[in-house]
Amino acid sequence: MTIRTEEEIVSGWESRDRVLASVCCITYNQEKYIREAIDSFLMQDTEFPFEIIVHDDASTDSTAKIVLEYAKEYPRLIRTIIQTENQYSKSGLINPRFVFPKAAGKYIAICEGDDYWTDRAKLQKQVMFLENNPEYVITYTDCQAFDESGNIDHDYGGAKEDLESIDLKKATPLFTLTTCFRNVIDDIPPELMSARYGDMVTWSLLGDHGKGKYLGDIQPAAYRVHEGGLHSRKNYRERAKMHLITVRALSAYYDRIGDKKLARFFKIRVFMSTLNSMGFGRFYRLARKIVHTYRKATKTR
Repeated sequence: MTIRTEEEIVSGWESRDRVLASVCCITYNQEKYIREAIDSFLMQDTEFPFEIIVHDDASTDSTAKIVLEYAKEYPRLIRTIIQTENQYSKSGLINPRFVFPKAAGKYIAICEGDDYWTDRAKLQKQVMFLENNPEYVITYTDCQAFDESGNIDHDYGGAKEDLESIDLKKATPLFTLTTCFRNVIDDIPPELMSARYGDMVTWSLLGDHGKGKYLGDIQPAAYRVHEGGLHSRKNYRERAKMHLITVRALSAYYDRIGDKKLARFFKIRVFMSTLNSMGFGRFYRLARKIVHTYRKATKTR
C-alpha cells in the first residue's frame, strides 16, 4: 500500500477543526505486524479529521519503538500510550479502561496491532453511515482470516447481518477489527471491570444506544491467525475460562440494574461456559445447540 505524508492526508479534510473519528489500536509484542496495521490506518481516505491512538502494553520486543517512530513522523495524527507494566495481565480491559477515555472522536474504530484494514474507504463509509442514521450505534463488516500459508476458510463467528439493540446487549459476536461505533461509553460499571473480553462488554453496553449495521460493501479486513496472538497463545480451556469470567460479569451487571431477562440470558451462558471451562466440551456444544434452538423458536412466535 502507498503511504501518504501527514500533509497529504490532512489536505483532503474539508475541515480541520474537530477530530470526528478515533482509530484505537492495542498492541503487544507485534513488531512483525504493527507497521502493516498502522499503514492501513494511514491509507484511509476521509473528508474529515481522524486520529490514531496506539496503546502498547509494555511490549518486550521493538513494538513500542516502532510505534514511537510513526508518532514522530505523524505528530498530528498519531498519539501513543506506552505502558511500562503489562495491564492486560491485571485487568483484561485495555480499550475501555485506557484507550476509549483518550479518544477525542465522535466515533471510534478498532483494530489490533496484528490485523489490518484493506479498504481505504472503510472509515469514511462507516462514519458517514452513522452520521446519517442516528438509530444505529455501531457498524461492522466482514473479515478474511489468514496465516503464513495464506487465507483460511473458517467461520470465526462474527455477525454478517444487521442487529437489533437487544442482540448487541447479548454481546452477539462481531469481528472486532471491523467495528466503528459512537463514542458514548462514559464509564465501565464496576461489575464489568473483571471481564476478560472487553469487546463483549463494549457491544453489550452499546446496545443501550441503538442498533448494529452490517456494511457488506466494504472490503473484508485482514484477521491474522498466528501463535503470538492474544487468543492463539492460550489453550482452549484458558479461553473458555476467560469467556466464563466475562459472561459472569455481564450477568451480575444486568442483575444489579434489574434487567431480569438479560440477567437470565447470561446466567444460562455462565452455565454453558462452566461446562466448557471444565472440559465438558461435548456437553457444552449440546447445551449451546439446545439454547440456540430455543431462541430461534421463541423469536418466530
